[in-house]
Amino acid sequence: MSETVSLQADVLVIGGGMAGAWAALGAARAGAQVVLVDKGYCGTSGVTATAGPGHWWVPPEQREAAVSQRARLGLGLAEPGWMHRILDTTWRHLPTIGTHYRFGVDAQGRQVYRALRGPEYMRALRALVEAAGVQLFDHHPALELLRHADGAVAGAAGLRRPDGQPWTIRAGAVVLATGGCAFRSKLLGADNNTGDGLLMAAEVGAELSGMEFSNAYTVAPIRSSMTRAMSYVFARYFDQAGRELDIPPGPNNTREIATALLKGPVFCSLDRMPDDLRPLLTRISPNVMLPFTRHGIDPFRDRFEIQLRGEGTVRGIGGLRVASADCETSVRNLFVAGDTASREPVAGALSGGGNVNSAWALSSGLWAGAAAARRSQQAGQRAEGAAERAGQAGLRPRLQALGLDSAASVQRLQRPMLDLDLNMFRDAAALQRSLAGLDDDWQSWCDHAQGQGIGVLRQRETAAMLATARWCTAAALARDESRGMHQRTDRPEMHAGAAHRLTLGGLDRVWTRPHPVPGNAVAATSFPA
Repeated sequence: MSETVSLQADVLVIGGGMAGAWAALGAARAGAQVVLVDKGYCGTSGVTATAGPGHWWVPPEQREAAVSQRARLGLGLAEPGWMHRILDTTWRHLPTIGTHYRFGVDAQGRQVYRALRGPEYMRALRALVEAAGVQLFDHHPALELLRHADGAVAGAAGLRRPDGQPWTIRAGAVVLATGGCAFRSKLLGADNNTGDGLLMAAEVGAELSGMEFSNAYTVAPIRSSMTRAMSYVFARYFDQAGRELDIPPGPNNTREIATALLKGPVFCSLDRMPDDLRPLLTRISPNVMLPFTRHGIDPFRDRFEIQLRGEGTVRGIGGLRVASADCETSVRNLFVAGDTASREPVAGALSGGGNVNSAWALSSGLWAGAAAARRSQQAGQRAEGAAERAGQAGLRPRLQALGLDSAASVQRLQRPMLDLDLNMFRDAAALQRSLAGLDDDWQSWCDHAQGQGIGVLRQRETAAMLATARWCTAAALARDESRGMHQRTDRPEMHAGAAHRLTLGGLDRVWTRPHPVPGNAVAATSFPA
């Protein structure tokens, strides 16, 4: 099989969602020649394109109060300096897409920047990326990174989805914006989010952080992927006998919902939603009513059965450790943006939800892209010197290649990563059993997995999900307390001495170590568990 694409660039951006598009813009505006590759189609792939994303949009005079409130929610792990940075960057740059996006207006005729329409937002970002001269390669998933002998990243290699032909792109710097990992939970827009960037980065030695905070869930109608949760702020919940359950209004009620679901089916009614908001739903998220319409349900009158869809690291927090203000990882020339990065600096131990995460995707994308451009320009070279391919599991089996069952492996890893009794309600014994099973599957995948043609992509995605599941489980086991999203039934208290981050890494052997929060002057004991 001959290589049909072999290119050089100043900056290679891997991933074409919100963060990847902003990263490409940041690099191009800094004067770099930029190539962007996406597993899907830049402008439609990723969770933003299916959503009505909000942004953490705060006027300057209100920021101190907003940052103070968010810092308290971060339970000792967030950094106010980072929060102020993303608020300022979002405030200045989000309106610049107005040349290609029509912002809504409020009742007073003022433009509304806080909430956007996902499909139009991503269409605008693609148009801006193309106008900036970025070379786009859709349906070109990256499979592995390239690195120089000194460990610095030198580009990436992958394949074309239409025909399975390989490609290589050498670059002075790489930005990973491949999204998080939802473990194929059927989270809307996240089927491609399989942790690919996390695995590629770990193979070149990058560190991760915050992986214990990766158990977010969202309410959805049963057997539906419609995980747009805004409406459930007004929800009432009932058991199968029709008795109303004592579940507080959303959005921070998933543990109560999970407790009820473990006892039996749970039903929901949106009859408390104000009449003036109901017709606005289809304007904010045009697809949100589709599951109800398809099944003849009036959610404002009828009760419908619900489930919780796992969101993994997508709406969780964990990802690659951000080692500098420019969003460089712990590996030289490798930068990170959006959900591929740990969002601990701005979210701490509790999910930032849509608004903080969106502001982070925009800001980290711009910072990483611009810094990658500077790095490439400072080096004065794009692709000098030899570089090796770093990919391992799913690409190059250590022993005899065997036909492994990818679907079965995914089903096994979904149990500890998605099932409520193991992932929402954690304890050491169950975490140890889960990690042992994941380790066994990982060993088999490293020893025997090898795909052919486009089949390599599925093998590689499974390897990435397995690796991510092991990091999440190992981190949950290492954090011997309850804090924010991470709740241990056997360790229900939050400990003042544990107000640090957990850095981790490793492939065959996962390691963890505490990492102090820079400039953390707030006593962790002042926060509720």
